Amino acid sequence: MNLAVDGTDLNELRKMMEIDIELGEQAEEQRAKVWEAAGGYSPTIGIIGAVMGLIQVMKHLDDIKEVGHGIAVAFVATVYGVGAANILFLPSANKLRARIQRARMMKELMLEGVTGIVEGLNPTLIRLKLEAFNQEPARSPGKQQARKASAPARAAEPHAAAAGD
Repeated sequence: MNLAVDGTDLNELRKMMEIDIELGEQAEEQRAKVWEAAGGYSPTIGIIGAVMGLIQVMKHLDDIKEVGHGIAVAFVATVYGVGAANILFLPSANKLRARIQRARMMKELMLEGVTGIVEGLNPTLIRLKLEAFNQEPARSPGKQQARKASAPARAAEPHAAAAGD
């Protein structure tokens, strides 16, 4: 906003803000990739733990009771590895990516707002343009049309009630 007030060329301002958006997204994406990689390696580490446990079981092949117990304990490592991947690491990566998308949308909203101000657009037009960023995705065309059709009726209801009093 300071650059816009200082009279920076609109094209330069847009380029600078777009670069900021891209660099910020790339940095955050690296964090998400760390969690995603952990989700990929976690089951493998669990399997390695299971194999190591089974190797230990081989020492007790003469006692069948110990073998059964050792096998059960060995496979717990696999459960932990798969569980950590699917309950912690991969959902964390997905949550970070969702936050990255929201942050990008907010920065694009700011970009459109600042460029609208610099271009001298009508404030109402700028507001309408920025409200498009806050729209919820349409679930189905029928619901969206029904919502639009009922909006004028809802807007007229308070006035009708006040007129009847």
